[in-house]
Amino acid sequence: MTASYRTIATRLDGNVLSATFHAPPINLIGPEVVRDLVGLLKELSQPAAARVVVFDSADPDFFFPHVDLTKVPEYTAEAAKAGGPGDASLGMLFRRLSEIPAVTIAKLRGRARGAGSELLLACDMRFASRENAVLGQPEVGIGTPPGAGAIQHLTRLLGRGRALEAVLTSADFDAELAERYGWINRAVPDAELDAFVAGLAARMGNFPRDGLIAAKAAVNAISLPPPAVVRADAALFQQLVRGEAAQQRTAELFERGFQTRGRTELDLGDALGGLPAVD
Repeated sequence: MTASYRTIATRLDGNVLSATFHAPPINLIGPEVVRDLVGLLKELSQPAAARVVVFDSADPDFFFPHVDLTKVPEYTAEAAKAGGPGDASLGMLFRRLSEIPAVTIAKLRGRARGAGSELLLACDMRFASRENAVLGQPEVGIGTPPGAGAIQHLTRLLGRGRALEAVLTSADFDAELAERYGWINRAVPDAELDAFVAGLAARMGNFPRDGLIAAKAAVNAISLPPPAVVRADAALFQQLVRGEAAQQRTAELFERGFQTRGRTELDLGDALGGLPAVD
């Protein structure tokens, strides 16, 4: 790796790259994170790039809690730099993450909700701390369906009923339930998670590059959603997140400490269930 990033610390160990997100105070996905991710994916698309990438977070409480809802136009403009104005969305940026030649592993501690969960879903594999991981899609509780891949990925992974449960309830899922539903590959005891993921990454990193790339491409051809539906989900999110209902709900959340380190963000699933009803 030759570039340095403001919100991603990288470390190369043989054929395995560790990429650790660090965007204080609580790792919101904003323009700086998206800008760095665009740059990192460009590097990882090069022929000599690492064979395996492990994504994790420097914040033990938050992998990515969700996007910064005060900066939707700004991070969308940064996402457009990955594919052009027609693909100005996190959904299409995350699809590019799914398509890079490197094998991508998400190592989850803390909360991955909204686009944070959708980034994990775009990775090839997801392993989570049994004691310290939470996943959720809070968008419907705010007033809009998910727009960066959750509907497509969760329906394929969980099946219709469980995908609807995850999306429509906007509830938090612990690692054990997420594993049982298929949201993640495995829930691993926290004390064993680092060694488990490192061993898995090193094992694949020693395999021939061409074999890894060909096998991943074949699975992607079967499992990834078409670009047109990713674009449609993104457009609907960007429309409804600006709507009256979503604006009213987010205003209530901000009054309760939304996007700050506190109980509302730590227990967002409960917080959404406690908001007053909206017609």
